[in-house]
Amino acid sequence: MKLEKFIHIISIALVITCNACKKSWLDAKPNKALVVPTSVADFQALLDNSSTMNTQLPTLSMVGDGDYYVSDATYNSLSSPQEKGAYLWVPTADFYGGQPSIDWIVAYTRILQDNVVLDGTTSLTTNANNQAAYNNVKGSALFYRCLDFFDLSQQYCKPYDPSSASNDLGLPLRTSSNVNLTVLRSSLKATYDQITNDLLQAVPLLPVSPLYPTRPSKPAAFGLLARVYLSQENYSKALLYADSCLQLKNDLMNFNGLTPKKLAPFARFNKEVIFHAGLANYASAFPIKAQIVDSSLYRSYSSNDLRLTFYFVNNGDGKGHMAFQGSYFGVAIPPFGGIATDEMYLTRAECYARTGNTAAAMNDLNTLLQNRYQTGTFSNLTAANGDAALMLILAERRKELCFRNLRWSDLRRLNKDTRFQVTLTRTVSGQIYTLPPNSPKYVLPLDPIETTSGGLQQNLR
Repeated sequence: MKLEKFIHIISIALVITCNACKKSWLDAKPNKALVVPTSVADFQALLDNSSTMNTQLPTLSMVGDGDYYVSDATYNSLSSPQEKGAYLWVPTADFYGGQPSIDWIVAYTRILQDNVVLDGTTSLTTNANNQAAYNNVKGSALFYRCLDFFDLSQQYCKPYDPSSASNDLGLPLRTSSNVNLTVLRSSLKATYDQITNDLLQAVPLLPVSPLYPTRPSKPAAFGLLARVYLSQENYSKALLYADSCLQLKNDLMNFNGLTPKKLAPFARFNKEVIFHAGLANYASAFPIKAQIVDSSLYRSYSSNDLRLTFYFVNNGDGKGHMAFQGSYFGVAIPPFGGIATDEMYLTRAECYARTGNTAAAMNDLNTLLQNRYQTGTFSNLTAANGDAALMLILAERRKELCFRNLRWSDLRRLNKDTRFQVTLTRTVSGQIYTLPPNSPKYVLPLDPIETTSGGLQQNLR
């Protein structure tokens, strides 16, 4: 059986098993007759299946993060109960409508494939001819697994608090391809420790420059470490790894040198992309006649800010509403969910500000913005101290990184600080729905299939 067929069957069979049999995804058993890869090249081919490994990252959090809203007609037309549930932050009992969590299924499908690779490579013999390829395979599988574990933790676990992380619920940490093993939820501390330890193991195995941007790399692993530590509010370590990433790759596009193209203004694999990946295609986020960019976000850009032109387009509903078109994926949809240098500049700038290096913080911020404003119209921003710099940096982080599914994680940590608290509000059919700062609804529920058949403990929200 060809490897491509194996990849397709193992992914589809697990989803069908989950949907048809109503069993916990983590209890799903793949067909024992499936052919398993046996060589370094086979395992690399499994990881190079970008339609599985680099798309459909967990995205329900972006549905609820306030970057956009939809009309009543669009909301009522949505066919997915969990998309409606995420959009209005509904109670657990009403969230899934009896359906399994698609984000959960797709992520754990990839995690299984990562574990197939990691378990399979332990029996391979390495030599001078295949050592680099072997290292790339192992490091890549570790990176992919960490990416899904982290994204899932931002949706299905509480925000990280070092005082309670040892007791807070984390993820089921599946680190074996043996699906007969019973794996319950770990602690949140164990979840983060698994992610950071695996990424640190991946760093020396991965190349600085991957063969393709869809493959993980050393800068990508550093970038993900920076993202993980930022979510933990460990700003010294987030600074360390954002800087490590930028020491290896720090390219920025100057928007003045680009030609705007409707719905796809940025080239696929543009020079800022460190790791190429896409988010899930939830219908409410479609840019044409569905998605409506939050008006306060749109108004926050200056008239000479080229992101107005590159990021936004009339959504075509005849009412003058705007939609987001600035995905780094190279097409209008899906939204970009990978890692890019602009994110790293903003992460490093924020961490510099928080750790007392105001000059370095503003240098990073101005370096980015010089490439975003019309030539001759931008003057470097200044800040008297770290707090003033932080205010400017967080405002630009909101504007630069919208529609990348980063805001939900940002809100979870920033809402702990009264200076940055945000109350999200949406209105459907005249009824107002709100998500206040630090609400337990910043943790999505597990679907009932996992809590009943799978025996996983439900989130309290």
